[in-house]
Amino acid sequence: MAGFRLPVLPPDAPSAVAASTVSPAPAALGDGPVPADPLLDPFARRIRYLRLSLTDRCNYRCVYCMPEDVTFRPRAELLTFEEILRLLTVFARLGVRRVRLTGGEPTVRNGVVDLVARLAAVPGLDELVMTSNGHRLPELAGPLAAAGLRAVNVSLDTVDADRFHRLTHRGDLARVVAGIDAALAAGLEVKLNAVALAERGLSDAEVDRDIVGLCEFAWARGTVVRFIEHMPMSGGELFGDGREVTAARIRATVAAAFGALEPAPPRSGPPRGPSRYWRLVDAPAREVGIISAMTEHFCDDCNRLRLTASGELHACLGHDDATSLRDVLRAGGDDAAVERAIAAAVSGKRAGHEFQRSGAGGPTKHMVSIGG
Repeated sequence: MAGFRLPVLPPDAPSAVAASTVSPAPAALGDGPVPADPLLDPFARRIRYLRLSLTDRCNYRCVYCMPEDVTFRPRAELLTFEEILRLLTVFARLGVRRVRLTGGEPTVRNGVVDLVARLAAVPGLDELVMTSNGHRLPELAGPLAAAGLRAVNVSLDTVDADRFHRLTHRGDLARVVAGIDAALAAGLEVKLNAVALAERGLSDAEVDRDIVGLCEFAWARGTVVRFIEHMPMSGGELFGDGREVTAARIRATVAAAFGALEPAPPRSGPPRGPSRYWRLVDAPAREVGIISAMTEHFCDDCNRLRLTASGELHACLGHDDATSLRDVLRAGGDDAAVERAIAAAVSGKRAGHEFQRSGAGGPTKHMVSIGG
């Protein structure tokens, strides 16, 4: 391979439902002792990272994220701010150190700045970050940074305005770019997330132009773009093998445009997420990340749990089983009951997902309701 060196919505708006198998935590878990390390899974992976969905609603309708026939939950089923704060306090006490706020789109949750301020003050939490589509960041980036948010990953799949609108169905590229610049101006660490997707009718050259254009856009702002292989969520409904853009192809495209790549040196501290970083040999400050769930698995290093806006704790993105922490709280459970429910979910964490490149093997839940 030439040039490549391997190593806001109203408060009563409905919310998207993800089909899942939710265990009735309060009745099933009993009142026994809490395990010595509730965040250590059967494969000796220690959980330190929680992805917390604030809402499954979104002001965009991205083609890989939200099916057209998605249904919605009543608002009363969503976790309240007080419930979110209590759960996060328990997670931090058990050893979670990094929390990413997701959605849907987290910035459409009313009162999000106040919630960020409350969560950022939780004892033991080292880092509070967010993933956003960027649409509301022009007005919210400054207040969010002042409230204690450290970083934001902004979803940006293309810098072509027409294609951006097609992919998001209603997105405004200029506004998202303004949001990225506002976040940088507010002092937030910014990364870009791009789902690598060969849209039907798009030529290989056009796909490559998107990859190159996103790299140039990110590097011009002193940040990094992370390309994400498309995964077969929603029971594979939104997945097509003809749309596949692999990690190897992404690296080859970047190398052909900018020169040889090499693995970037590991960052200090514990693993922060699934992205693997590469840098240009001749310009090492220019990095690109790749999240390669489909072709270069990373499940062995997983240190994450996901909590939906309705309180379902998912040990794996790729499976539907979940434990309802909301039900524990609303049944009057104390913090020990919450800890037992968390421990039960972690003890059932599987070795990895079962995604297949044909589109089979994925969960029925929707990406919009789990936050990626």
